[in-house]
Amino acid sequence: MQTIQTRRIDQDADWQDLAAEWDIRPGTIYLNHGSFGPSPRIVRETRREWIERLDAQPMDFYVRQLEPALWAARSAVARFVGTKPENLVFAENATFGMNVVADSFPLETGDEVLLNDHEYGAVHRIWNRRAERTGAKVRSAIMPERFESAEQMLEVLFGEVTDRTRMVILSHITSPTALIWPVEKLIPAFRQRGIAVCIDGPHVPAHVPLDIDALDCDFYLASCHKWLCGPLGSGFIHAHPRQHAIMQPQLKSWGRLLPAMPARWDEEFTWSGTRDPSGYLSLPAAIEFLEQVGLDRFRDRSYWLAGYAESRLMETFGTTPMASRADGWYGTMAHVPLPPGDWTSLQDQLWRQHQIEVPVIHFNNRWYVRVSCHLYTTQSQIDLLMDALRLMTG
Repeated sequence: MQTIQTRRIDQDADWQDLAAEWDIRPGTIYLNHGSFGPSPRIVRETRREWIERLDAQPMDFYVRQLEPALWAARSAVARFVGTKPENLVFAENATFGMNVVADSFPLETGDEVLLNDHEYGAVHRIWNRRAERTGAKVRSAIMPERFESAEQMLEVLFGEVTDRTRMVILSHITSPTALIWPVEKLIPAFRQRGIAVCIDGPHVPAHVPLDIDALDCDFYLASCHKWLCGPLGSGFIHAHPRQHAIMQPQLKSWGRLLPAMPARWDEEFTWSGTRDPSGYLSLPAAIEFLEQVGLDRFRDRSYWLAGYAESRLMETFGTTPMASRADGWYGTMAHVPLPPGDWTSLQDQLWRQHQIEVPVIHFNNRWYVRVSCHLYTTQSQIDLLMDALRLMTG
């Protein structure tokens, strides 16, 4: 990695050395980091090194090397997200973590769990299944069409709260709508009512600064294969100490490798059978890479690119996002409505005709383009997207 003291956020040439750390397929444009973020070269190389160590001597690796290596990786991730390693365990992704929380959290007949219409669809399915098994009920708040403040959001959310509400699920950054929610202002209002708070944060690590302990939520779930650029299949579950006693892995095994036996909640998640842990063990390399780039520098560039994409989309379609970027509602993603129409096939057409990968999302009877930006993204790629969209929607 070159050292460039002054990188102009609006000049692609100043970022070419960093963009070269990714091996995006030639001839394609990848604007979907928010779904599956590819890893830079150093992370992929690190993962291969861990796999080679495992393959070279599996017994020595699992029995003698694995637990200390996992603890070191957990410690690095915990430091990065603002908590202690004993409050955090690895999971494949935030969805896996949500399943663990849903299956662990005690619910009885008549209890209620509060979600909202901006939450990831799979999360609704997870809690609906839990409700069916326990006799509980899932309520879903319909959020406003235009986002203005945390107070506005709380008014809507608390309109669905009852004396049987036991848990609220809040996205830190919403998946279908790319909004950065002010969870630091939302969490205390629920905690004061004795309602547990689970934050769904798959888009958060590296995207925005994160201090989990300061949030004081009960659970925080994240994927590290998005903005942090860890390997696919790497994420974590954070449980506040007040919730440690209820946490149980979905896969019950030894917890730790024999002759050791689990003594704490997190140790139940250490060993769940023979599997490849290289994704988790490579996360410190992803953290180190972004910290060497500079997290503020990464965000400045990615936010600028997303803002540029947003302004071009608004200009082309004459539409307006559901919140103001200037007020902090958006980060490295742009999310702009398409004009009225049926755009069911637009995403597939962009790929087949132009080799551009970008989500076209249907939400609340409107179609949106969601553009994700990272260090390999360029202004010229966004311009090519706009050229293609004008041809296909004009």
